[in-house]
Amino acid sequence: MIHKFTIDNKNLVLDVNSNSLYEMDKSEFDLCGENGLLAPNNELQELIINDKLYSKNDYEEFVPKERGEVKALCLNIAHDCNLRCKYCFADGGEYQGKSELMSFEVAKKAIDFLISNSGDIHNLEVDFFGGEPLMNWEVVKETVEYGDGQAIKFNKNIRWTLTTNGILLDDEKIEFINEHMSNLVLSLDGRKEINDEMRGKGGHEKIVPKFQNAVRNREKDYYIRGTYTAKNLDFLEDVKHIYELGFKNISMEPMVGDFEWAIKDEHLERIKAEYEKLAKFVVENDINYFHFMLPEHSPCIIKRLSGCGAGCEYLAIAPNGDVYSCHQFVGQNDKIVGKLESGVTKHFPQKNIYTNEKCVDCWVKFYCCGGCQANQTDITCEIMRKRTECALWVKSLS
Repeated sequence: MIHKFTIDNKNLVLDVNSNSLYEMDKSEFDLCGENGLLAPNNELQELIINDKLYSKNDYEEFVPKERGEVKALCLNIAHDCNLRCKYCFADGGEYQGKSELMSFEVAKKAIDFLISNSGDIHNLEVDFFGGEPLMNWEVVKETVEYGDGQAIKFNKNIRWTLTTNGILLDDEKIEFINEHMSNLVLSLDGRKEINDEMRGKGGHEKIVPKFQNAVRNREKDYYIRGTYTAKNLDFLEDVKHIYELGFKNISMEPMVGDFEWAIKDEHLERIKAEYEKLAKFVVENDINYFHFMLPEHSPCIIKRLSGCGAGCEYLAIAPNGDVYSCHQFVGQNDKIVGKLESGVTKHFPQKNIYTNEKCVDCWVKFYCCGGCQANQTDITCEIMRKRTECALWVKSLS
């Protein structure tokens, strides 16, 4: 299988199964048909002989047959929020339930659960999520201190992440976060009028100085994470605004689902054009744009085949100790897969790129690894394909 595309007059051909990317002149590009060369060409024929073009898909045997160990937890430390974003999948942080904060006892059990179910995995991940995690700040701190102690005891390493809207950030929290959190995700939707339309009036002015303070001396990872909607299909302007504020690590996600301003089919062509403009801007300004950052060495084939790991490697913990297959499913009773006290008792159906009919004949499958099991739609697939093209174009320039 190959995939052909052109961006900015650059003709690129991806050999899907070998992950080989080629820039071709117009004549070579036109010779590459869907199922083989349309006419003889010695150089292209040599690539075929060496299994670098139209290569075979011999990977199905590597699909994991058994469930693996737990590697990552999303701790929904706070089912409450001090904002009410219009696109929030978590129902204002309450996840279709009641306002609730996770106790330290539940958080301790979650850390113990992670370590005891991680097998031989050394590097583990915990994400403090909500709602708004800073509304339960003391438990965040206690959990990190406890988890780091347990990690040393059991020869593990925990990589902590915190996602915040920034309203409650202050110098004391920033100091602790920058010392302990391997990654910091800061929510900002871009231009003041866009951000405040979706996230609340006056939010932009409150949080931008705090975010700038948080990353000014930060030596670890961070991302400004925004959401674009039908309200700002020109989301490149929001990326530009974030960059002008001094941030170089940026991510923008589409709003999909049953929301007033969700992305619809009629928006896709505009969005695809915007991604191409965004790719050029990212290259010109040396921005670390999350969805354009392909690894130098692609993920191993087992990871590519097995996907995100929801319900297996990755689990989400609600404040009451219920275990879900993914943070996107929290609050949906039929998606509970266990409890901290008893472990995972209901196995989440594991899809892979060979069992998901949307993936079998899709060229992007080895990059998206089967996509999001909570939000895989025709729209999200189309967006994934376009931004992967842009990511490959960016990579071709290096």
